[in-house]
Amino acid sequence: MFLDVWRQADRFKARAQVSTWLLAIARNKSFSEVKRRSENQLDRKTIEIRDPADNPEISVHKKDRGEAIRRCLSQLPAVQREVIDLVYYRQKSVADVAKIVEVPASTVKTRMFYARRRMGEFLKAAGDDGI
Repeated sequence: MFLDVWRQADRFKARAQVSTWLLAIARNKSFSEVKRRSENQLDRKTIEIRDPADNPEISVHKKDRGEAIRRCLSQLPAVQREVIDLVYYRQKSVADVAKIVEVPASTVKTRMFYARRRMGEFLKAAGDDGI
């Protein structure tokens, strides 16, 4: 990936942050890789951060809630899951996400609206009162 970035450095127009441009390159490379290996599933490993102030009950609750959220996220359409990931986990602005996924900002907002609504429905069905 770093070689690809180096080779494409002359294409950077400074219309967005460097991190946004790099995420767009990484996104497109990952799509290409997924298409190339369509029969293989990517294994996502999650990092768990534990708060030392949490007691065992709170830790178990957080772990269960995290697993429920991951299950719900996996049920979302890929385009909705992608904007949720970029906004909430990668902390990108709507404008940055729009540039990364190459859609208008209004489309990003619409995808976020429906993703949050579906997540609420999934969590409610799973016995959770929502986020």
